[in-house]
Amino acid sequence: MTHSDIPMSESDLAPKPFGFLLIPGFALLAYASAVEPLRAANILSGRRLYDWCHLSPDGGPVAASNGLVITPDMRLEDAGGLDTLIICAGGNPAAFRDRPTLGRLRRLARQRLRLGGVSGGPYILARAGLLHGYRFTLHWEHAESFGEDFPELDLRRSLFEIDRDRLTCSGGTAPLDMMHALIARDHGAMLARRVSEWFLQTQIREGANPQRMAPGQRLGVSNRVLAKVLEHMEGQGGAPASRDTLAALGGVSVRQLERLFRRHLGSTLGAHDRRSRLERARMLLRQTGLSVLEVALASGFASGSHFSRAYRKAYGHPPNAERGMAPGQPAPAP
Repeated sequence: MTHSDIPMSESDLAPKPFGFLLIPGFALLAYASAVEPLRAANILSGRRLYDWCHLSPDGGPVAASNGLVITPDMRLEDAGGLDTLIICAGGNPAAFRDRPTLGRLRRLARQRLRLGGVSGGPYILARAGLLHGYRFTLHWEHAESFGEDFPELDLRRSLFEIDRDRLTCSGGTAPLDMMHALIARDHGAMLARRVSEWFLQTQIREGANPQRMAPGQRLGVSNRVLAKVLEHMEGQGGAPASRDTLAALGGVSVRQLERLFRRHLGSTLGAHDRRSRLERARMLLRQTGLSVLEVALASGFASGSHFSRAYRKAYGHPPNAERGMAPGQPAPAP
């Protein structure tokens, strides 16, 4: 029996209403990747399977990260009749602390509304206290600061997670994959495949797939020993790398490993490690309220003064100049 042969109840025939709560600075690509599959499902099925509307924290128009403005057509206070509400956020979601919005989200959760977030949206769900006991994900760029704010929560580094009444997605084009999974659950794998093909999505990714390329691939490194060492270094978070440990991991001498770094990356092992830890520190400074000393220690520096000198040398300004800036935003001139 095919999906189309299965008798449908009145509730099956009614379109499922989705709401998209747009936070100022939301990532347009992630939002479009979440809403467009709903439209495609309606067109390709010849039925109104889904409805959708837009909401904002204050009811006013919302600008995306690229400046495009969307006008809401529903108030957040009236969202109780929705099937699913998905929060779309980008920029610096750690800074979003609007108490009325967080309170309304908690009330919607008590009404058993299915809640989701894409890109930085899960950060706001966590801020509302709505991710305890759930597995979830969010964009890798926010993961370091999120771990500092909510170390007790079950953050995964996956493309998307569907855990009971929580839908979370890392952003970018990954919502296409999450919506494929949702449409397949609602209306069968055949329609989901047709939707994906309509968007030229020739490879449908599983939720557990990684968000980022392997470090070696991202840096254009084909040497297997160096790629293995780089992957281990990235997995250490802010801990400084031991040259002896890394060399043993690659099965080479420290001298050979240094030679590989210079040949393939044009850098010493120590310089590459320090640059990676400074990049981590930069994200923590922009997205958390940690003090400069706390950021320094979390990034593997022995003291605040050592960290500040290294930071100024790398970026041309002191660590405090990064405060409150969004990922990708250029720093002020020194």
